[in-house]
Amino acid sequence: MSTTPSKSMAALWMAGWLSLTLVMAVAGREAVREMNVFQVMEVRSLVGLCLLYPMIRRAGGFARLQTRRLPQHIARNLIHYVSQLGWFFALTLIPIGQVVAIEFTMPIWTAILAASFLSERMTSWKIAAILLGLVGVIVIVRPSTGEINQGQLIALGAAIGFGVSMALVKSLTRTESALAVLFWMLVVQSVAGVLPALYVWAWPPGHIWGWVMVISVCGTFAHYCLASAMRYADATVVVPMDFLRVPLTATAGWLLYSERLDAWTVLGAALILCGNLLNLKPAPPVPARAQ
Repeated sequence: MSTTPSKSMAALWMAGWLSLTLVMAVAGREAVREMNVFQVMEVRSLVGLCLLYPMIRRAGGFARLQTRRLPQHIARNLIHYVSQLGWFFALTLIPIGQVVAIEFTMPIWTAILAASFLSERMTSWKIAAILLGLVGVIVIVRPSTGEINQGQLIALGAAIGFGVSMALVKSLTRTESALAVLFWMLVVQSVAGVLPALYVWAWPPGHIWGWVMVISVCGTFAHYCLASAMRYADATVVVPMDFLRVPLTATAGWLLYSERLDAWTVLGAALILCGNLLNLKPAPPVPARAQ
């Protein structure tokens, strides 16, 4: 779909993505204490479809969501679903600091794929933004060194999967609306997860459902914000903004769970912010070829 490129609009939509994913992270931490992750993901998808219905009606009904790119939607969302599962599984095998550090190699894979297959320009500012963001994340989590084990390989596979998923979102937003991208994500993932969710189903305490509803609302509209951001800027511009999720999450942990916010976190956040400011610089014009 045709949209005038705008880094400021992309940044605004990414602010929505960051805010909603931050709230979702807190709600998810509370929910998975007493509810299986397959159940959480399935309920999130089903509730998300219900939340999306008024927007679908306002946009003209389900006829407006018809797509000629169903295979791409299915591939993107199955990859994203498996990557989510891998990320959660890695948390049980290696320290969370290592999982987060490995996860944030995702922009590298997205940038490489976007430059290779989507013909996006890899400028020096984009490269600097990615490198500063990665350094900032490493400074914050300070992963321990050692031999790569199974958990690290699974986390790396999940990060690559997230990168492939992000590049596919950018490709889809060239012809599909943000609403269509979100609708097919919820449909595909709800179908993919229904049997695992039923297999492990156990009714959680009543108060957990409140957290699950928060996850459903934030998860649904966070992806709408992400798809919208992709319509206004290249994936190599949008994705490095996601680095801000790390210092924001660290701040939430300090405020809500009394997790210490040390000088390393502040330094890492500063590096990430610098990277994002560089990333918002306008690209130099492409010189016209001589006639």
